[in-house]
Amino acid sequence: MIGVVVSRADEASVAIGEQLRELADWTDDGDVLRRDGFELREFDEWHVELDGVADAFSNPDLVVFASRHSGDTGPLLTAHHTGNFGPGEFGGDDYALAETAPEAHRRLLDGFREHAPDGYEVGMECTHHGPTSVGAPSLFAELGSGEDEWRDDEAARAVARAILDLEGVDPRGGRSLVGFGGGHYVPRPTRIVADTGWGFGHVAAEWCLDDMGAPENHQGTIDRAFDATGTEYAVLDGEKPELEAVVDDLGHRVVSETWVRETDGVPLDLVRALEDELETVDDGLRFGERADSERTDGEYVIVDLPDDLWADAHSVDPERARRVARETAVAYETAENGNRVEGRAAFPDRDAYDAYVDRLADLLREKYDSVDIDPEEVVVTDTSFDPELAQAAGVPEGPKFGRLAGGQPVEVDGETVTPTDVSRERTVRYAV
Repeated sequence: MIGVVVSRADEASVAIGEQLRELADWTDDGDVLRRDGFELREFDEWHVELDGVADAFSNPDLVVFASRHSGDTGPLLTAHHTGNFGPGEFGGDDYALAETAPEAHRRLLDGFREHAPDGYEVGMECTHHGPTSVGAPSLFAELGSGEDEWRDDEAARAVARAILDLEGVDPRGGRSLVGFGGGHYVPRPTRIVADTGWGFGHVAAEWCLDDMGAPENHQGTIDRAFDATGTEYAVLDGEKPELEAVVDDLGHRVVSETWVRETDGVPLDLVRALEDELETVDDGLRFGERADSERTDGEYVIVDLPDDLWADAHSVDPERARRVARETAVAYETAENGNRVEGRAAFPDRDAYDAYVDRLADLLREKYDSVDIDPEEVVVTDTSFDPELAQAAGVPEGPKFGRLAGGQPVEVDGETVTPTDVSRERTVRYAV
């Protein structure tokens, strides 16, 4: 059940509450409105003062604070979690962080993007203000950023719709991250949530970290950010070696945005296993379309890739060569920022590896006269123009070289020189 908090002290909150009443059928039990999956209550206090508010509802799985947003940000629908990485100047306890709802937060932002009126931006904010002891996972759903927007019925209706779209959500059912650094409106986490299936719990912007002070003196607060989010992973914005050392000492892991994007949708136990057996994502590991539990059942074989075979296929069509690895492998090592496939790879089975080799060989058939696949090698045969043979036949460098290379005969001193006369057969063997 989702408990929705409306504050009578907040005109935007009241406006959202009115739209919630209009959009759904509610049973009025006096102090509380009820419908399937939701309860709505109004309070005289400001939201930031409502520590323990979950007790006012019937054992909620999630508490949503329908609220206003204030700032010089123009029309904006925004969402955030609550807490204080430093002193609690605006509600809640010092150095205290509320339990977050990353999956609900991600879904709420999806709803904002779907329902936002023209002219309204959708964004995220860092963790700030109270309450810090709600009694259930919670988040703020906000309408901003000034009086014109707080009184905008269409915008209030968009927030209300997004809240109702949360019906049935598991507040912490998805994969999630903690964030450190960046501005108040956290552009990196906003990007990640919009583009991937990852959600964010607590995010400490630069000003939050300044309020907190030296990381080594506030390990409990940092650890609480992970615990209240239900994750072991953090994304940092900027270089923060002292903070990263504390995160590592606490048994958590700092990951890059590249890591987050590459592991999106990939079972995390499979990620851990393959980073242990091959290389890390940041060192070049990439996951293919076979990297899901339904296709692999957690089983795979590690193979040394025929790097020279892939490189030759890459010379035919770079994107198709990369696609071969992406579509046949569970994961594969790369170089040059993921642009070159080389090293080792994990395949679901030997048949998948054989398909990898077959498809690379198909690419080479567009370049060479013949390509044969044996159990242990791919044999490439090609007949091509040989400049040394042409010179030996008395052909001067220049246009006649070009015609011979293009398959046309030429006349030299009254004699005909054919392409066959100045061609040499070349065989290359690629071990597989």
